[in-house]
Amino acid sequence: MSENASEHALDFRLLNDFQRNFPLCTAPFAELAVKLGVAEGAVLRMLEQLRREGKISRVGAVFAPKRIGASTLAAIAAPPEKLAAVAEVVNRFPEVNHNYEREHRYNLWFVVTAGSEGRLQAALGAIEQAAAYPVLKLPLLQEYHIDLGFALDGKGGKKPPCRPAPTFVPPTALGELERRLVMALQEGLPLFIRPFSVLASRVGCDESEVLERIRRWCEEGVIKRFGVVVRHHELGYTANAMLVQDVPDEAVGRVGEMLAGEPAVTLCYRRPRVRPDWPYNLFCMIHGQERQDVEAKIAELRERLGLAHYAHDTLFSLTRFKQRGARYA
Repeated sequence: MSENASEHALDFRLLNDFQRNFPLCTAPFAELAVKLGVAEGAVLRMLEQLRREGKISRVGAVFAPKRIGASTLAAIAAPPEKLAAVAEVVNRFPEVNHNYEREHRYNLWFVVTAGSEGRLQAALGAIEQAAAYPVLKLPLLQEYHIDLGFALDGKGGKKPPCRPAPTFVPPTALGELERRLVMALQEGLPLFIRPFSVLASRVGCDESEVLERIRRWCEEGVIKRFGVVVRHHELGYTANAMLVQDVPDEAVGRVGEMLAGEPAVTLCYRRPRVRPDWPYNLFCMIHGQERQDVEAKIAELRERLGLAHYAHDTLFSLTRFKQRGARYA
């Protein structure tokens, strides 16, 4: 195998195989190297290269929504000629971690995350004032599937049965050490031989304590997954559609669980209707490489699952104004 082919095989496996089930041990990159049959230095160099290329945002924790801190999806209906300027204003807020233009009257969609519900509401008020347009607030009510892992080998297959979280799980109260650990994890693992030791020195505790806490958060579901966090747009998933539907309250759980089990659905959750402006309560995301393929998949899903009689809309992403990991602390 040529050097270029070998590098391609290594970057593909790092991107595809280790988005979850990352080794939580003192020398995780050495563990990955053994599994990949390469030197530890090659793993570290390739991860750094993938980060520079923008194909990954970090290696580390993806925290579950609302299990620590508070967050919400929000939208603004901005005049098209002012959209870029409004997006720039919204982007200035550190609480905003995702910000996209989508095809709809509500054309600017962003996620706001803060350390507490009070700070979240304060940030939303400040954003609304700075943007000078009303903000549509759509907090998470029920998650059916939230992952955003991508099977790049096309072998995603059928997902395991989804176990929806309770409608409300009280946020985990963080002690001072845990708060410092969350702050350190937000930036991702340092790409060093013993990354958890580096984290421990930043937090002010032992390496074993950092590893134990991360393992416990994974078991408790506070961390959804721990591993390589890919950036779908840079990997060719540029057709990004948000399918929203108005499903009767008595059926939304059943429909949400059905959609969550579909391989094509990367996110699925319930959010409140805000009448009369927003009549939809069930959201799911479908990412693809071509728009027509995503449109065909949405039509097929709605027909096959018996959803065609529910009012719906499809909001394709047009411009990515901001994308980064959430900041809880």
